[in-house]
Amino acid sequence: MEKFELHILGCGSALPTTRHFPTSQVLNVRDKLFMIDCGEGAQLQFRKSRLKFSRLNHIFISHLHGDHCFGLLGLISTLNLLGRTADLHIYSPKGLEELMAPMLAFFNREMTYRLFFHPFETKEATQIYEDRSLTVSTIPLRHRIPCCGFLFAEKPGLNHIVREMVDYYQVPLYELNRIKNGADYVTPEGELIPNSRLTRPAAPARRYAYCSDTLPLASVREQVRGVDLLFHEGTFAEEAAPRARETFHTTAAQAATLAREAGVKRLVIGHFSARYEDESLLLQEATRIFPDTVLARETLCLSVDGAEKT
Repeated sequence: MEKFELHILGCGSALPTTRHFPTSQVLNVRDKLFMIDCGEGAQLQFRKSRLKFSRLNHIFISHLHGDHCFGLLGLISTLNLLGRTADLHIYSPKGLEELMAPMLAFFNREMTYRLFFHPFETKEATQIYEDRSLTVSTIPLRHRIPCCGFLFAEKPGLNHIVREMVDYYQVPLYELNRIKNGADYVTPEGELIPNSRLTRPAAPARRYAYCSDTLPLASVREQVRGVDLLFHEGTFAEEAAPRARETFHTTAAQAATLAREAGVKRLVIGHFSARYEDESLLLQEATRIFPDTVLARETLCLSVDGAEKT
């Protein structure tokens, strides 16, 4: 099965701690890297995770709070120092390009590569990226400023050829593409060979959803229904639920409730408040409601359809 892995670079919130870096993730889809948020230290964590800068071409920023985008300038500068030539695309709510322009003009007067900003609206779900294997859509969230999560959806694959049957019926090579796409085969003698005899189904398409920062929303529950892996902020424990509402955040228990009601396969919680020196309390509160929950941690790698890798 093709690679579809999530790397956690940082899982803290706004206040710095010695335990966590601010929020940043990288999704590896068939060796193409997609960064999600870029807090301070993201490029250092990128190195620690043994990821390759050359395979990063798209960055998705959920909102313009510093703990989700302060690492961008350093990353852009590093790529420039490395002599990058490939284009870099950054997707975010409106305003990021205007914020970055004077700093880029001062620190990166001569760019070795082109930088493209793609602003998006945050009030309704919109597809903002597509390639041959993947689509990325926004998930409208409710925070103190315009904010969106992201849904990464793998496109359905083609059926797999059963080589023994193709050889048995002496299927010509030029017919294989049609058969992969679901067509039956008619032999020179006129016999109809059903597609189900010549192929086996492709692996189910996988989906990953990222939701940070937000109040718990029923609309999110519907959009992430049944995903293979959901990252949802679990900033606070239940004792701090009033603080969570005040700051437009979610408790670990609320994230777990959403995951259970949405029928997701696995939940990762993160964006931890600096008040917690031990996040096991958050995990305990979440697993009581949704047992298949894990805590985010730096350099953690998760297969979107499987188990923890590191």
